[in-house]
Amino acid sequence: MEAPEQINMYEVLFNFLSKYMSLSEEEKNEIISLDIFRSVKKGTILLKEGQQSKDSYFVLQGCIRTYYVIDGEEKTTAFYTEMDVLTPHCIITKAPSEYYISCLEDSILTVSNSDMEADANRRFPRFETLCRMLSEERLTLQQIDFDQFRTSSPEQRYLNLIQKRPDLLQRVPQHQLASYLGIKPQSLSRLRARILENSKA
Repeated sequence: MEAPEQINMYEVLFNFLSKYMSLSEEEKNEIISLDIFRSVKKGTILLKEGQQSKDSYFVLQGCIRTYYVIDGEEKTTAFYTEMDVLTPHCIITKAPSEYYISCLEDSILTVSNSDMEADANRRFPRFETLCRMLSEERLTLQQIDFDQFRTSSPEQRYLNLIQKRPDLLQRVPQHQLASYLGIKPQSLSRLRARILENSKA
């Protein structure tokens, strides 16, 4: 008998996948048989700089972060929360990772690798179509986010964050949020105060 939490996670995953295609009971059972769910504790490092990995992640619950360590200082590049997909660059480049991936919260993830996906694709060819659709959508969103980020000021980036991902303001430590925005924590405090002041005017 499976734990209720595990059953609930299957439902969350199936509801997400149903946005892209309807799954038969046989296909759902195939996904269940892959044993892809992982409960991961806050603070766990999933990937370190210099390591190689075949694992891709899908966040069902929780928050994970990617960051570089440059001259001993962490530079946050992204946060991944519920329904986000993360495929580390090292899977594509076949080279050691240049950055870290860690859990900011206790998280429930699906973890898959190319061998598992190839096996599932062989048994259910529609999975390949589904994976491709997910990858293309994610790449498009990442490119849009990157272009906006590159051409905007820290204040615009922060306002964009408030609009698109307000949950991060409560979930992420201020120094990591500042690092992500490309500013110092003190600058973020001043920025927040100024925006608050302007909203009252």
